[in-house]
Amino acid sequence: MARFLKLAATAVLFLLIAAGLAVTIIPRFLDRIYYRGPVSAHFDGQRFFNPDGEDTARVPSGGSRSGFFWRFLTGSDGRPPWPQDVAVTPSVPARRVAGDRMVATWIGHASVLVQTQGLNILTDPIWSENAGPLGFGPRRVMAPGIRFDDLPRIDLVLVSHNHYDHLDTSTLKRLWDRDRPLILTSLGNDSVIAQAGVSAKALDWGQRVSVRSGVEVIVTRNHHWGSRWFTDRNRALWSAFTVRLPGGNLFFAGDTGLGDGKWPRGAASYGPVRLALLPIGAFRFAPGQLGSGSHIGPPDAVRVFHRMAPGRALPIHWGTFRLSYEARDTPPLMLSAILRCAGYDPSRFASTRPGVPVDVPSVVQRQPGGSEARIDECLRTRAVRALH
Repeated sequence: MARFLKLAATAVLFLLIAAGLAVTIIPRFLDRIYYRGPVSAHFDGQRFFNPDGEDTARVPSGGSRSGFFWRFLTGSDGRPPWPQDVAVTPSVPARRVAGDRMVATWIGHASVLVQTQGLNILTDPIWSENAGPLGFGPRRVMAPGIRFDDLPRIDLVLVSHNHYDHLDTSTLKRLWDRDRPLILTSLGNDSVIAQAGVSAKALDWGQRVSVRSGVEVIVTRNHHWGSRWFTDRNRALWSAFTVRLPGGNLFFAGDTGLGDGKWPRGAASYGPVRLALLPIGAFRFAPGQLGSGSHIGPPDAVRVFHRMAPGRALPIHWGTFRLSYEARDTPPLMLSAILRCAGYDPSRFASTRPGVPVDVPSVVQRQPGGSEARIDECLRTRAVRALH
């Protein structure tokens, strides 16, 4: 008996030592230094931050982090069911679209193919079945609207930040091996991409790079955060992009919360926006929630639309990977209801079906046509409340 107790005590002591070592060693192992540079208005020398106020570190449901993940993993959070699979009819895009004509095809999540000026532009490409490390993470519910092998030769790839549903190294590696595109991202993410043997150019907010005569990309501010593991939070920067084009600009919001709400007008200051790619999903992490520090939902997407006043907008970041608690079709239904209630023309938002090529009209500098002041009022209408 004494021998058994001694062995048990030794085992307990070993486990305690192992746990203590794990607490001190594993977090450091999971941390990464993606970027070294001077202190700035959004970099403290170690980590990046949102200069308009840091509200992305709070658990979006308002509870504890452990409780949030437990409820999410066990499905005990009262989420409405999602379909296992969504039928998609993939399209085969043109090889090139010449001149000022612009064609945009939503592939799924934040992946969009934009074709104009003879350029093929791809945003946050992900063709993987799961959005997470080592094949784990949320499973793809909706197949890509364009099969990878049907993609035309890609010239330019925009990568907004390093979350797995936006920076998919396996897809970037396939694109790099096939096409050698110019890959642009924000500071630090080039280090993550390089781990896959892929070359990318990283820029800070406000910096720009010329793609060719008359076409340049400007990295612009949005409101988010970054991490690949647990303790590497905000070691790399997040961003939106403005692509300046002769026929009117393309704006890609990336992944973003509203923050101070000034960045949409900042992006529009570079010239009229012909097409804005705006996220509308993953906004509900608690009952009735309509947005979080990290994500805009339909109400804030309409606010961004109003302040930027693009010719057209394409709703993205919904219905592909289940990242939050709203029903799959809630984002586009709520967006449509708010647009109509607040007096906006719903046709200014392009198709919400994957694989459907959309011809984007030439940009016309005009007001969005609705009332931003009415958005909160519209949230109290029966049509919108039914989607809460």
